[in-house]
Amino acid sequence: MDPFATLGAPRRFDLDLSALEKTHRELSRALHPDKFAQAGASERRAALEKAANVNEAWRALRDPIRRAEALFQAEGLAVGETHEPKASPAFLMAVMEEREALSEARAARDLAKVKTLGAGIASRAKTAESRLTAGFAGGSPSKDELATLLPLLGELRFYRRFLDEVEAIEEEAEEAALARANEVSS
Repeated sequence: MDPFATLGAPRRFDLDLSALEKTHRELSRALHPDKFAQAGASERRAALEKAANVNEAWRALRDPIRRAEALFQAEGLAVGETHEPKASPAFLMAVMEEREALSEARAARDLAKVKTLGAGIASRAKTAESRLTAGFAGGSPSKDELATLLPLLGELRFYRRFLDEVEAIEEEAEEAALARANEVSS
């Protein structure tokens, strides 16, 4: 399934997600099972399958990693961590240092440091997304251009995992603060 075609979106990285969400809602309403309650079984199944495809396309296109994967796949490249080039040693070292700093901040319960590290990685993720936007802006990139863009997908995966960990630490801190507040009020 081509998520861009399913939602009638242009095949590029930079999408107007609010407009795309509106299209998703309109298609979802048009394909809602209640509209096909009186239809035959095959028509109901077809509408349900289309609705599932619309939902899957929306999930793919609103996620920068999955959107980039769809673009690379449309260009005939296999994606996934096993198909992509290995990250550079310099990038891996930088990520390792950031992860160590995050681990130390977590152990010290230094939420300000955790937030600072998260903001830095979020900024790097935005830069990678901007480079993907530029790379796919002119339509189909050449094979050489694709080769320079593909490592950005791997970078985004590293950044996503890091930011997920930052979010988990922030949630832990909130839960701990609530537990302390409840103890004090008891």
